Amino acid sequence: MAVSPMGRELFGTDGIRGVPGRFPLDDATVHAVGHALGRHVSGLAAGVARVLIGMDTRESGPQLAGRLAAGLADAGPQPVSAGVITTPGVAALVRSNDFVAGAVISASHNPFSDNGIKLFSHSGMKFPDEVEEGFEVEILRLRETASSAGRLGRELSLSADPALAAEYLAELRARAGRARGDGEKRLDGLTVVLDCAHGAASRLGPELFRSLGARVHAIHNSPDGRNINANCGSLHPESMCRAVVETGAQLGVAFDGDADRALFATASGRLVDGDGVLYVAARALQAAGRLRAPVVGTSMTNLGLERALAREAIGLARVPVGDRYVLEEMLRRGANLGGEPSGHVIFLDDGPAGDGLATALKMAAAMTGDGSLEDLMAGLALYPQRLLSIRVSEKPPLDRLPEIARLAAEARQSLGEAGRIVLRYSGTEPVARVMVEAENEEEVGRWSAAIADAIRQQIGAERPSANPNAEASEQAEA
Repeated sequence: MAVSPMGRELFGTDGIRGVPGRFPLDDATVHAVGHALGRHVSGLAAGVARVLIGMDTRESGPQLAGRLAAGLADAGPQPVSAGVITTPGVAALVRSNDFVAGAVISASHNPFSDNGIKLFSHSGMKFPDEVEEGFEVEILRLRETASSAGRLGRELSLSADPALAAEYLAELRARAGRARGDGEKRLDGLTVVLDCAHGAASRLGPELFRSLGARVHAIHNSPDGRNINANCGSLHPESMCRAVVETGAQLGVAFDGDADRALFATASGRLVDGDGVLYVAARALQAAGRLRAPVVGTSMTNLGLERALAREAIGLARVPVGDRYVLEEMLRRGANLGGEPSGHVIFLDDGPAGDGLATALKMAAAMTGDGSLEDLMAGLALYPQRLLSIRVSEKPPLDRLPEIARLAAEARQSLGEAGRIVLRYSGTEPVARVMVEAENEEEVGRWSAAIADAIRQQIGAERPSANPNAEASEQAEA
């Protein structure tokens, strides 16, 4: 079970996550989530409140959606299904229609065996911390009475409304045109590889790009309920990069399971992460006179991006890892661009949710107007960076563990202004993250290995680790 960094039992940094059938995704709890959400929003509409439900392609999705819908209906609101759709698609549709809230059944980049529930208010944003904390109290109370109320087996079967997905795609096309101020932006002549991760973008991504005139090579777009994110998509973009070269495409895009993030490849197969997207987008917005700086990144944002933006007189503000923290800082500062290396990028002028399909359109539009992606990336040199993930048995403050604190201090002194050290715990796993970046790749390897070894020795779940050099990409972090 995922435990949030704020110590809450149900809600982590990206909603509720777990294994279907087990707490917190057992029948009683899922029903209680729907009931608690329904109670919260039932008085927010003049008539019957409507709540939109979407899901990705996991085999457990329909049953979880049915349990959630039953809880909503028992509390009064009417559940409406968008069927298989992206997470940002639900957020956009809730915001542009008369839905009082939205829910997505998805575990994003996780394997098919996991699933989750993400909740959105009518604004298209996740509910504030204090509201989620109130939900927790109500959910845990309701689940205790679900069995006696005879509702454990209750499940609603909802038919998806295909008009909702069509409306979402129409809005994406309109956004692409507004970005350049010249109406709907056509992509005629562009050849693109789309890695759909066997997820929510499997139909929507190819349909969107083809409708704008692009020639599309779609890969990993045949979901079977169990292959979502399996050796494909933004967690494993290698096959996408190869396919770009093999097909002679000008652009490659790799989505994750619910398509709220996207990574890219240039025509030569060079991988471009979220830092590259921020660089291209910031310069485009600045050239159009529409950038409201600073750009908001996270502790994982590469120092190379910070320095490249500085050369363009664009500032960078950093926050902890997590799209909700990026959005909060953007709203606080009045910024309109922010994101993470994982490919989760927020264009606040379009909406408060990161959207992989929208990001892909913006990158494609930038290329058709201003040259190849290689050209657009020419001014960005990312520093060598290494991220190690160490499974831990407990999570004491890392700066209070003497040996770890000593090594981190030595590393920071040695690297000076030419590098960075970030030590933190995962918000969803019993894992400590060690990130080191510097101009010198040998220094990166030396300090990251030394600090990771110290963490294993003091709080490692297995001491010594069975795989002491195990690495995990930050793209896997919720």
